[in-house]
Amino acid sequence: MITEDGCRKMARYNAWQNDNLYDAAAGLGDAARRAPRGAFFGSIHATLNHILWADLMWLSRFGHGEAPAGGIAGSVSLVPDWEALCAARREADAMIVDWADAVTGADLAGQMVWYSAAVGQEMSRPQALCVMHMFNHQTHHRGQVHAMLTAAGATPGPTDLAFASADLLGG
Repeated sequence: MITEDGCRKMARYNAWQNDNLYDAAAGLGDAARRAPRGAFFGSIHATLNHILWADLMWLSRFGHGEAPAGGIAGSVSLVPDWEALCAARREADAMIVDWADAVTGADLAGQMVWYSAAVGQEMSRPQALCVMHMFNHQTHHRGQVHAMLTAAGATPGPTDLAFASADLLGG
């Protein structure tokens, strides 16, 4: 399972990769970011919105911040404006790093119970598994964004966790 140090490393990796993809997406026009590209959430803009929405939802479940409005279907339009989406992403990444810096072994222990509108029932899973899911979910959908960016002619930077700088990941 994930540890306190693993949370800190993944939080910093998440912020680094979001900077990477948002920088690449900024080089495209708004129409290119919103163009349907065959991904699960359709466009680059919509998928980036969904990732942000899910991060905020998981943070709220971990007791750090407010849950975003709407459900998964509405997650794709959480922040319609590109500049506002970029700002919201930076703010969320700072929140994730702050949360990870404060997380303890006790925070990762035990069961987490929440109501999932996606499956229409109360859920109970190990807390550490839910934390791992948040980081895995980010990576999964960022991979989709990376593919869409590449297809649109953008060139995102490196993505490999194993090659991230030790300074970035905190040692």
